[in-house]
Amino acid sequence: MSVMNNHDTAKVWRPRGREAGIQLYLAGTEGDAGELLGARVSGLPLTLNLVPVTEWIDPAELSAAAIPVVQVNPDAPASIKRFERLAAATDTPLIAAAYEPPLALVRSLLRSGAHDVLPLPLTLEELEASIASLTKEAPAKDVRSFAGTARLVSVIKSRGGSGATALTTQLACRYAQSEGKHGRGACFIDFDVQFGDAAFQLGLTPRLTLHDLVEAGTRLDGELLRSVAVVHPSGLPVIAAPPAMLPLESISNDQVIAIADSAQREYGTVFVDLPANWTHWSLSLVARSHLVLLVTELTVTGLHHARRQLDLLQEQGLNEVELRVVVNRFEKGLFRTVKPADVARVLGREASFTVCNDSDLMSAAADRGVLIGELKRKSALGRDLDTLDVGLAAALGLER
Repeated sequence: MSVMNNHDTAKVWRPRGREAGIQLYLAGTEGDAGELLGARVSGLPLTLNLVPVTEWIDPAELSAAAIPVVQVNPDAPASIKRFERLAAATDTPLIAAAYEPPLALVRSLLRSGAHDVLPLPLTLEELEASIASLTKEAPAKDVRSFAGTARLVSVIKSRGGSGATALTTQLACRYAQSEGKHGRGACFIDFDVQFGDAAFQLGLTPRLTLHDLVEAGTRLDGELLRSVAVVHPSGLPVIAAPPAMLPLESISNDQVIAIADSAQREYGTVFVDLPANWTHWSLSLVARSHLVLLVTELTVTGLHHARRQLDLLQEQGLNEVELRVVVNRFEKGLFRTVKPADVARVLGREASFTVCNDSDLMSAAADRGVLIGELKRKSALGRDLDTLDVGLAAALGLER
């Protein structure tokens, strides 16, 4: 048990002889923090360290803990920078804690490597829920980090029929092949629980699906997740959509976040194909994403629906999400009604990537469940996918 020494006037106070457990790095004990002293959370001892929000913390201390919780002051840029530097300097999963953190800060902290962002003052219940997925996956000191190369990439469609799933499955396979050359991994999760057919388009016949992970509840762990994933010959593990249509509201925020987090721990980069209709949990995945790909077409309808998607994200406070526009089935032509310049005019941002229109090749690959390179070794479509792979890695801060 740790207690505060009222006669110690040092700026920084830490207990001695700490055992690996949950280490709280807070600026004070106001609120309910005092009630946490000496408690155990998920079987791990909890220790309080009083440290000003801008005081540097030795990363070696964090590595000696099972799970550190570090306070961040939203109004102090130095405090935010400290957390980002700590997340980059340690392989231990960090939890951030702040008083009334704005959504933009929550997103920034998650992207910098935070496992979660908790409101202050802390409560045992919230702390327990936050670390449950970590402690059940691995013993205390061996809990793996969300930082490093773990990334979440969400794919949203301007509208149904834009070819987003076919494009994303082909891209994810190329991405997995590229990541494998660097000793890293990737996976694909089909969260389109009503119309998802990514596994079919890759020629896979999974025995288990996303529904089995949802039904697992608290039994979800890395081993179960790997047993559900079917590995494509490219090396990409794919978690398929359920065989029967599920109501969108039948899945909760906690369930999808637990699945996505577990996949990040197991594989690194995780592609999630989202349903065309928005739900609370799909918005939550977007909020946690390191990058969002908005796939549209160079048509009046496609750009109109893409604009509406961007407007919705802004209304939900997600306008600062890292987003790239991908124009699929792109064609050049002097007599086209909609031209490339219309993308910026309608969407308020340039297209980051274009993928040429080769519907025959893409459809043949999807129908036969193979990669386009197996049907045509060199193609304009393949070159565009390679460009997208390199650009995606660069946006995620990964080398190629």
